[in-house]
Parts: sequence; C-alpha cells; structure tokens
Amino acid sequence: MAQKGVQLDRETFSCSICLDLLKDPVTTPCGHSYCMNCIKSYWDGEDEKKIHSCPQCRQTFTPRPKTGLQAAPADLCYAGPEDVACDVCTGRKLKALKSCLVCLVSYCETHLQPHYDVAQLKKHKLVDPSKKLQENICSCHDEVMKIFCRTDQQCICYLCLMDKHKGHDTVSAAAERTERQRELEVSRQNIQQRIQDREKDVKELQREVEAINRSADKAVEDSEKIFTQLIRLMEKRSSDVKQQVRSQQETEVSRVKELQEKLEQEITELKRKDAEMKKLSHTEDHTQFLHNYPSLSALSESTSSINIRPLRYFEDVTAAVSELRDKLQDVLRDKWTNVSLTVTEVDVLLSQPEPKTRAGFLQYSRELTLDPNTANTRLLLSEGNRKVTLMSQQQSYSSHPDRFTGWEQVLSRESLTGRCYWEVEWRGRGVDVAVAYKNISRAGSSDECGFGYNNKSWSLDCDNNSYNFWYNNVSTPVSGPQSSRVGVYLDHSAGILSFYSVSETMTLLHRVQTTFTQPLYAGLWLYYSVGATAEFYKLK
Repeated sequence: MAQKGVQLDRETFSCSICLDLLKDPVTTPCGHSYCMNCIKSYWDGEDEKKIHSCPQCRQTFTPRPKTGLQAAPADLCYAGPEDVACDVCTGRKLKALKSCLVCLVSYCETHLQPHYDVAQLKKHKLVDPSKKLQENICSCHDEVMKIFCRTDQQCICYLCLMDKHKGHDTVSAAAERTERQRELEVSRQNIQQRIQDREKDVKELQREVEAINRSADKAVEDSEKIFTQLIRLMEKRSSDVKQQVRSQQETEVSRVKELQEKLEQEITELKRKDAEMKKLSHTEDHTQFLHNYPSLSALSESTSSINIRPLRYFEDVTAAVSELRDKLQDVLRDKWTNVSLTVTEVDVLLSQPEPKTRAGFLQYSRELTLDPNTANTRLLLSEGNRKVTLMSQQQSYSSHPDRFTGWEQVLSRESLTGRCYWEVEWRGRGVDVAVAYKNISRAGSSDECGFGYNNKSWSLDCDNNSYNFWYNNVSTPVSGPQSSRVGVYLDHSAGILSFYSVSETMTLLHRVQTTFTQPLYAGLWLYYSVGATAEFYKLK
C-alpha cells in the first residue's frame, strides 16, 4: 500500500514543464506547482507579451508573480536532524508539513497540495509530521493496523483478526481511541483539578509563610518590649533599694557619729576632772583639800551605756532581695516552660486531616496533670495529680486566685496548643470533660465560671444515660455509645475540637469548628455524687 501511495505521488508531483519530479518546487497563485527554473524560463519567454500565464490552466497574471516564486529561507524549509523530512522530495529534502496515515508518507507543503485538491486524497487522514509511521504497519502481515484487540490490549490489522486474534473482543482503533479519549479527558480534568488544588495550597502556604513571618516579628518585638519593661522595672527596684539603703546608711552613720562626738566630749571632761583630782590628792594643806573637794567630787551625768548589736545592719535587705530573686527564678522557670512549649508547638503547616484510628490519635497524645491551685476545695487530687475525686468535706487548700470557689472544677497545669489528644476515664453518675481559656472567671457560682456556660469554655456533659455539649450556655444533645472513657482531640490552629466515645473502637460524639484565640487548658467538673472520680488516662 505504501508503494502504491508513492507511485501515485510520483505521477501527481511531476513538473508539467520538464515532466520530471519537482526540483526546488514553487507554487503559482493559481495553486499549480513547478520546478523553480522551469517556470522562470517559461515566463522569461512571455516577458515580451507582458502577460504571464499558468502552463496548465492558462490563468494570466499581471504583473509577473514574484512572491509565490520566492523560496522560503533554507532554515525554515529544509529538514534538519530533528525534523520529519518529506518522503517525496529528491536531493535536499524539505520539512514535512503533514503525515498521511493512509499513504504512510510525510509531505512538505508543496507535495501535500494534492491531498487538498484531489477528491480521493481528501479522504485520507492527515496528522502532524511523524517519524513513527511504520509503527502503524503490522510486522506480520505488512498491513495498516486499524483494529484494536481489547483482549490482548494491542493494535492489529484485519489479517490478525482472522489469525491469532480470532474470537477476541475487538473494535476499530478509532472507536477505542474515542473511548480512551474520554478517559483521558477525565484524567486530564482530575489532573487539572489537582493542579488548581496544589496551586491553591501553594498560595495558602505562601500566605502561611507571610503570616508566620509577621507573627514571629511581632512576637519578637512584643517580647523585647516586655523584657525591656521587666529589665527597667528591675533596674528601678534596684535603684530604689540602693537609694533607700544609702539614705538609711547616711541617717545611721550621722546618728552614730553624733553619739561618738558626745562620748569623746565626755572623755575629755573626765580626763580633765581626773587631772584635777590627782592634783588635789597631792595637796598637803588639809584645809585647802577640804575646801576644793566638794566641787571636784561631783560628776556630770554620764551618757547612757551603748549596746552594740551583732554586725547585721543591712544583711536583712540582702536576705529579702535574695528571697525575691529565688521567687522570680521559680516563676520564670515555671512560666518559661509554658513559653518554650508554646514556641515549640507553633503550628505552621496547613491543617492535617483528623486521624481515623486510635493509633493515629495517639501520635498526638499529651500527658496531662491537674493544677492544685485551680481545684475547688471539695476536690481531692491523687495519682500524681492525674485523678480527681468529689469529696463531701472541704479540703485544706491554701487560698489562691486561680481556685474555682463555687463550681467543683479543676484545670490542667499544662496549656494546650498545636495538635493534642488525651483521654478521660470517669466513674460515678457523670462528669463534664472540658477545655477553657486561662482567663475564665474563678470566684463564685455564676455562669462566667461554669464550663460550657460562657464563651471561654467548651464542655461535653457525660452521664450514664446521655451526652450533651455545652458552649456559651447553649446545650446541644449528642448521640453516641455510652462509655466510661472519653477521648478529646484538639487542633488548635485549625480550630477543631472533637470528643470521642472510646471503647474497643472510637466513635465521634461531637466536633466543634471555631477559632481559638488563646491557649486552652483541659478541665474536669464533678457535680453529681460524692465519690465520683475522673482521671487523665495514662496513654501507652
């Protein structure tokens, strides 16, 4: 078939002037092709008439055509190593413009023209130039492969259909292409959607980077201001202590020197009296002795005796400042842990999907303890401050501003940011498993103090018969399997708070989607019966 196509082209692409295959072909405005030299010579002979015509159709041109006969630049027409060459051109081949899947031949622009002009050739399938036309030929039968075998997933010719592919599920290659094209379009749509999603994620990550930089810069700036204020406050207090000590030093030294001067004056007076008495004691005249004695024997009142204190003086100031330093160090050590933990757990990634299994949740597990300074006086803490029990009698806790005075509640010592998971095991009639901001009110029994009764806390009320979720004093009934253990998952940056019933499996009870503006603290509220307990379950 390929040979027939080539033979047809040789007849069609011959120059009608020299009757040979076209050399340096050019096309006249009427669409006929000739060798460059042949048509030039032909028109040179017509120059005297000043009318030029096509040797085939006799169409005339005035003036003599030039543009149509100018050859294109060599680098645009001739085929290079990477180009598909025209199979018809002789000598130096031109670039192919199209390949014919019927002729299995590649054509340059000139040799392609018959496929646009000849009725039989117009039916041929033209494609972009291809060097792989021979791959369309069956290696066994040397026929064009126009059939697709779905059984063997390969293209075959019509002779293969009667041979080793007999009885197989076959369709035309065009039909299979149509179906695969639909699948391809679906795949492309999926890819394009993924590209859009990923581009959106990239932009989101860029915004995240910008937000991280802004937040970090602000945190550094604010921290520097705060520490500068602290340093200035410490310097002010140091200056105050120094000034007070120096002032007191001046007062005390002045007082002591004044007393010292009085003593020195008394010593001088006593020495003078002693000298006079000594002189009198050596007087031999008895009458003179007796006459002067009364005036010398009378002593002036002595300065009161001085009790020297142990050399402490301002040591108490040093002790007081040392005690202040120790307390500040304790506070900084305790609070610095929270600061460092907060910095370490800054969530700078896009929100991760919520885990699907308990093992997935456990990778975010947090070991929590209860803060005794927040515990209501009817709550007894035990098991290393992981367990709380509701008692009938008040416990002997010291007064503390963080303590819940009205509701039987307690908060965790640890703050919660980033992604966290913990479980609460409870016994008794019921318990509220909650999270709250640190600035939740503590004093009294108002709604501002109760977990779930305000906008600073979220609470799941668990009892033996039902669940209810509370936020801002609004109750939402929750359905789910009853369990003595509740799992809590927090994704702080994503604003996700989820409660799970935990047994052999995990069942989602309630999920909250919001925006958390502060670190959270885990909370427990026991209010039903004396002896009820709740414990932060020790996760393996």
